[in-house]
Amino acid sequence: MSAALNQEKVHDVLGIGFGPSNLALAIALEEHNRNDGNDPVDAVFFERQASFGWHRGMLIEGTTMQVSYLKDLVTMRNPASDFSFLSYLHDKGRLADFINHKTMFPTRVEYHDYLEWAAGRLEDVVRYDSEVVEVHPVEEHYEVVVRHGGQLAVHKARNIVMAVGLEASVPEGAELGERVWHNLDLMHRVQELTEEPKRCLVVGAGQSAAEVTDYLHRTFSDAEVCAVFGRYGYSPADDSPFANRIFDPQAVDDFYASSPEVRAKLMDYHRNTNYSVVDLELIEELYARAYQEKVRGAERLRILNASRLVDVDTRPDGAKVTVEFQPTGERSVLDADLLVYATGCRPRDPYTLLGEMARHCEWDEQGSLQVERDYRVRTTGELPGAIYLQGGTEHTHGITSSLLSNGAVRAGEIRDSLLTRRKTPTRDYALSRN
Repeated sequence: MSAALNQEKVHDVLGIGFGPSNLALAIALEEHNRNDGNDPVDAVFFERQASFGWHRGMLIEGTTMQVSYLKDLVTMRNPASDFSFLSYLHDKGRLADFINHKTMFPTRVEYHDYLEWAAGRLEDVVRYDSEVVEVHPVEEHYEVVVRHGGQLAVHKARNIVMAVGLEASVPEGAELGERVWHNLDLMHRVQELTEEPKRCLVVGAGQSAAEVTDYLHRTFSDAEVCAVFGRYGYSPADDSPFANRIFDPQAVDDFYASSPEVRAKLMDYHRNTNYSVVDLELIEELYARAYQEKVRGAERLRILNASRLVDVDTRPDGAKVTVEFQPTGERSVLDADLLVYATGCRPRDPYTLLGEMARHCEWDEQGSLQVERDYRVRTTGELPGAIYLQGGTEHTHGITSSLLSNGAVRAGEIRDSLLTRRKTPTRDYALSRN
C-alpha cells in the first residue's frame, strides 16, 4: 500500500468494470447530472480492458441479438434518451435503412458498435487498462486500489458498484490450451491459426455452441465439424410473448418477493427462455445442411447427440478425444485439430475483491451474497457506504440478472437508490436493518 499513489478526491460512486451494465449506469448518472445540475453525482469507472469491448471473441459475422433493440441501454427506463439505439442509428445515418430492414434484432456486430458509440461519449468517467485489485473500508469512505500501467493508485469513493461480468465455464477437469478453447475466445484464436483444421469438435448444446458449429462449418470448407452434446438435438428457445414476460421489470419484483421454493420453480419453468437453447431458425439451418450432406454422400457436419466426452488428451496441435454414445456406452476416439468448449459462462465471484469486507456481508446457505431489492449487498456490520452488484444476483432477482433485458431499468434503480441514500446520509449498517 505504501507504494501506491493516494488520490485525495472522494467520488460519490466508483464502478468496477465497464461493460453494458455499468455503461447503462454511467448513462443514467449522466442524464441525472444534466437534469439536476445542483445535485450532481461524481462517478468514475475502472475497466481492465484497454478499450471498450463486449464479448468480442463471439462477434461472428451475421449472428443476431436475442433481445430487441428496444431493450438497449436506456429505452425501457427513458424512451426519450439520446443514448438509445435509435439515436445511435440516426447519428450514424442508418435510421431509415434499419426501419426498412423490418427487424427487431440487430446483428451482434452492429449492437457492439452501438455500445462502443455510447461508451465513447462517456470517456471522461471511465479509466481503461485499469484493474481494481483491492477494496478497503476506511472511516467515511472506501479506498480502492487500482493497477494501471504497472503502477498502483488508491482512489476513494463513498459507494461501490461491482459489475465484474462473466467468465468462461468449462467442464470439471477440462484444460484450455493452444488448440483447446472456450467459445469466448473464438474470433481471437481463429485469427492465430496458421493452417486450416481438418476436424473440429464443439462441445455444448446452447446458442453459442450452435453458432460456433455453424461458423466453423462455413469458414473451413474442408473440415469435418462434430457437435457433441448430451441431448438428441438442439432445443429451441421459447421466445413466445407470454414466456418473455419473465424478462419484464415487474418480474424482478415478483421474483424478489417470492419464497425460495417459488424462486426455484420459476427458474425451472423458464430455463428454456435462455439456458442451453437455440434459435429455431439456426436449428433448422444446421439440420438442413446436415441432411443435404447426407444426400450428397459427403458428411462434414456431424451431430454426435446423446454423447459426452469421457477423455481428452491435449496435444500442441490439437487433442485426442474419446466420445461416448450414452445409450449404448459405445466409445469412439477422434483426433481433433481444434476443440471448442461452448459450455456457457458464470458470473465472476466478487468475493476476492470484497476481501475483509466479506465478513460484514450476509450470505445464504448456498454461499451466495444476500442482496437488497435495489441491488445493494446486505450487510451485517458497519460499512462506510453501499456496495451494489450488477450481475451475480440471479438467486435473488431472477433470470435477468446477467442479461441485457433489464439493464436499463436496473441502472435507473441503482441510480435512484444512490440519490435517496445521499439525501438521508447514514452508515450502511443502519440501512441494512430496514
